[in-house]
Amino acid sequence: MRKFLFSLILTALIAVSTTTSFKKTYSASASAQSEIAMELSTGTVLKEGNADARLPMASTTKILTAIIIIEDCNLDEVITVPDEAVGVEGSSIYLKNEEQISVKDLVYGLMLRSGNDSATALALHHSGNIENFAQAMNERAKKAGAENSNFKNPSGLPDDEHYTTARDLCKIACYAMKNSLFKEVVSTTNYKGKYRNFVNKNKMLYKYDGANGVKTGYTLKAGRCLVSSAERNGMDVVCVVLNCYDMYEHSCKVFDYCFANYKLLNLEDNKIFMCERVPCKLEISKVNVVKCKGNINFRVKPLEVKTAIKKGDYIGDLEIYSENNLLFSEKLYSIIDV
Repeated sequence: MRKFLFSLILTALIAVSTTTSFKKTYSASASAQSEIAMELSTGTVLKEGNADARLPMASTTKILTAIIIIEDCNLDEVITVPDEAVGVEGSSIYLKNEEQISVKDLVYGLMLRSGNDSATALALHHSGNIENFAQAMNERAKKAGAENSNFKNPSGLPDDEHYTTARDLCKIACYAMKNSLFKEVVSTTNYKGKYRNFVNKNKMLYKYDGANGVKTGYTLKAGRCLVSSAERNGMDVVCVVLNCYDMYEHSCKVFDYCFANYKLLNLEDNKIFMCERVPCKLEISKVNVVKCKGNINFRVKPLEVKTAIKKGDYIGDLEIYSENNLLFSEKLYSIIDV
């Protein structure tokens, strides 16, 4: 019986849904108007404060612009820079009218140098005009799970109708960072392209061990904004701070907190559980669990079954807790006839 219980404890540490977040929440620091940190693969919220406030996000907007281009366009295609993309207000890679440049170089210029002219050129290439591209942005944002955002332009230039929340922006960043090419772009410190060379001005890549993205932003209205990502011990964390004057220093503290207090467990095999001596399985085959670095409690809750059990019958539930926070709850199904 002791061996059986030990085996059951080990196998119980396996699953969490992609929408799970810990009940415990945190107040935003004095330096950040809004903040949140999520584990990348599960979307588990590790830390948050005022995360649903609608705020301007400046050039962190370009995360969404970049992933749309990467998903929809041929990056090797060479395009001619239109006049509308020349001399765009704000940060720039100094495009010239009718200049020939690859879509790939424009994406790197967008994310490493925050070129507003690059954003405009890419939007026009993708959709023909800014209005149509903004519509594509809003559609893609919803696909990524954003619920309280509205995008009006590809660069993040000030507009009263252009806003997001830290939670939405983090979901968008997590969605983008799951794309290997996007992750390669934003983790690059020095880029040498066919038409342009760029040095990444995201200081997080140089300041924090394990940092691998993603984008800075600043306008007078939005303040200093930073979306950053870091990986340690197999766990990727994405952090968003909006209107945060010490955005790099504060983001480092958020990462330190997350890596010190949480751990990612993963399992790719189907595991067998015992529910009232009946072997059963979850429907999920590949799962990740984010847990507090502390005790894990599990509970197998059998249903009151009054008839013969057939293979595939729902016979109980598996619940996993960490420090009284429910991490996971899912149905168990018999794998045999009883």
